[in-house]
Amino acid sequence: MITENIPSIHPHWLTDSRQPLDPEQAANTVFFAINGEHHDGHAFVGELYRKGVRQFVVERSALSPDRRDEFAAYADAQFTEVDSSLTILQRRAAEHRHQFRIPVVGITGSNGKTIVKEWLAQLLADEFVIARSPKSYNSQLGVPLSVHELDAQHTLGIFEAGISRPQEMAALEAIIRPTIGIFTNIGTAHDEGFRTRKQKIAEKLRLFIHADTLIYCVDYADIDEEVRMLLKAVNADVQLVTWSLTGREATYSVEQKDGKLLIGKASDNAGPESYQLPFDDAASVENLIHCLITVKTLTTIGPHSLQNRLNRLRPVSMRLELKEGINNCILIDDSYNNDVAGLQLALRFLNQQNTRQQSVVILSDVLQSGQRDDALYEQVADLMRAGNVTQFVGIGPVVYKNARFFPDGSQFYADTNAFLTDFPFASLRDAAVLVKGARPFSFERIVSRLQRKAHGTVLEINLDALTGNLNYYREKVGAQTKVMVMVKAFAYGSGSAEVAQLLQYHRVDYLAVAYADEGVSLRQNGITLPIMVMNPAPETFAALREYRLEPELFSLKLLREWGQFVERENAGVHALGTALPKTLIHLKIDTGMHRLGFLESELPAVITYLNGLPTLQVATVFSHLVGADESQFNAFSQQQYELFVRCSATLEAGLGYQPTRHLLNSAGIVRFPDYKLDMVRLGIGLYGVEPSRIDKAAVQPVGTLKTTISQIKRVPAGETIGYSRRGLLDHDACIATLAIGYADGYDRRLSNGVGSVWVNGTLCPTVGSICMDMTMIDVTAASAAEGDEVIIFGSDVPITTLADRIGTIPYEILTSVSERVKRVFVKEGN
Repeated sequence: MITENIPSIHPHWLTDSRQPLDPEQAANTVFFAINGEHHDGHAFVGELYRKGVRQFVVERSALSPDRRDEFAAYADAQFTEVDSSLTILQRRAAEHRHQFRIPVVGITGSNGKTIVKEWLAQLLADEFVIARSPKSYNSQLGVPLSVHELDAQHTLGIFEAGISRPQEMAALEAIIRPTIGIFTNIGTAHDEGFRTRKQKIAEKLRLFIHADTLIYCVDYADIDEEVRMLLKAVNADVQLVTWSLTGREATYSVEQKDGKLLIGKASDNAGPESYQLPFDDAASVENLIHCLITVKTLTTIGPHSLQNRLNRLRPVSMRLELKEGINNCILIDDSYNNDVAGLQLALRFLNQQNTRQQSVVILSDVLQSGQRDDALYEQVADLMRAGNVTQFVGIGPVVYKNARFFPDGSQFYADTNAFLTDFPFASLRDAAVLVKGARPFSFERIVSRLQRKAHGTVLEINLDALTGNLNYYREKVGAQTKVMVMVKAFAYGSGSAEVAQLLQYHRVDYLAVAYADEGVSLRQNGITLPIMVMNPAPETFAALREYRLEPELFSLKLLREWGQFVERENAGVHALGTALPKTLIHLKIDTGMHRLGFLESELPAVITYLNGLPTLQVATVFSHLVGADESQFNAFSQQQYELFVRCSATLEAGLGYQPTRHLLNSAGIVRFPDYKLDMVRLGIGLYGVEPSRIDKAAVQPVGTLKTTISQIKRVPAGETIGYSRRGLLDHDACIATLAIGYADGYDRRLSNGVGSVWVNGTLCPTVGSICMDMTMIDVTAASAAEGDEVIIFGSDVPITTLADRIGTIPYEILTSVSERVKRVFVKEGN
């Protein structure tokens, strides 16, 4: 039934069909189908209906006649038809917020929002029951989902708001409606979405048009000017609580001296209060000042008590880290955060890791939730069931007291020491293990015990950057164009199974690998997407068939060999009286690369052969642009496109159907969007390199290769460093030895100053020859100590720079990173 009546507020809101649901929860859920930039939520209504969801908010523009017929078949479901599901979600969240008469802190700014929110929650936990945004949920969708978590038990809300373009903040203001505002700072983030920096400040200030108080630093002169000129014009009664580190006139004067903060109030004759800093980097100091002044605004906590709380602050980890574990386990490290909202996000990430047969959750007591213990742990246990967790381990006295809510077979330990002493670690095999604990439980010790040991060199893969790059290319080609992603060569060095798992979660259309064994490995790791194999060989045909892999065929000889194999296999099937299955293949056309592929003149023979073997079906036909990344070849690229379209039309006419056509690679997507056809092939662009170099800032680096300093020594001028005495010093130097060499993938051509690495903010050149397992660098100009982290490549040492220095391409740098280098996969919690 489709109506225009907005459903009443349900306890559970759902916007992502991939989120785990148990039947009881599904019956009490309303799904908001959002037709977004990258996904159409309406495509998953049927999937959710089968899971038990019966309330749906759908968008008129998405209701084609076929879709209306589909929805009409769901007889007991209620569909509410609206112009925008997101707008309705935001409106409902605003109505929900207005039920509460409690202080609410709203935070915006370019940087520091999440850190300030988390530290404030830690500092104020004794005085308030706090609702806050989980992780960095600060978007048009994240904010309403966060504010929806407010309920009668809460006495304080802390929510952050981020925008990337004009007109976005008005909706977030109505939802958060802060009584106290914090404007952290202004920087370059999202500059591209605004005409000027002042316009961006003005848009962010819309969050505070009804706030009673605004806290900000007057040292940001642009912020101060816009507050007094614009905000005061629409909110004349707002109290401005300001601070300055530079002596500007402000409510609070702040001085940083000898590891302490001296904070004095202009109207107070008692003198400044002194606080020992737990962190002394500039960004942390700024965040801490915002927190201290907000605490002073909200409470009467004295300096001694506040200092004790500052001493307990820890760096805030806003990331989930996916690591290799013992006994072929994968390990999700979320060992410094524990609250129900964050647990839901972590469980969603755990649910994506279906490459393992078992899922295990190791969870500490959930501290300072504000809920009654029995209600809290009943909810936690329900989350475990909805997430199909096969083994639950609870650590702490409170979760132990509430063991009755958890499934039989769950294990409980009084504390972390007891777990490390008594848990049967050998029983954890081939499992995905989530480790999530509140800070006092020191769960980093559990992570250390469960993590597979390796040397100090790590390739860190940012899954959020990878997702962002995927979405960038999807936006380039539009929602109607399919995407095939290349995960050959160990996903360009990034880790095939893990990257493929993320791509499957984001519902790309196809994967492509070079060889059959790569495809077999993906199938064995739970990947169900269609997979094209680019270099099949007769000896791998049986594996292709067994693992539902689809061969790329590029010659008449190979086509006939595959056809003969399929006929032999089908003979056995036919003898059993079973209908013969269609076998999908992919045809490559040579339009100018002259590497592999059918020539135009060979297509009549291809058509004749395929028409004689109807069980073979051409899934896609494709070709490869020779010089898509260089403008000098534009004319040739156009010739290739025209030839490919002509060849595709010949095949369609001869076969009687149109296979999916794809021509563009990563560079082609940017340079030739008009050639997108039915599908595009995304390769190096996904991994953070925009090969055309037209829109380099649009993609984010995905991989960061890190190592550590093993030793530092002083070496006088005139001495030499390394093999064959190639590194002759012309100055007294501090030489650091790194735990990485050419066997790890650090190219030997980067020896003796050709390459540089990033050490605590300073580029340091290589010295002497790169060894098999070690590299020496000159850290004379850097602040460095043994054990410090060193960036080999990443955002501060672009991979394109390394490639240019040794006359190669970024592909070679990425794919050269040895498999002995441990991969760690990092994801923000949202």
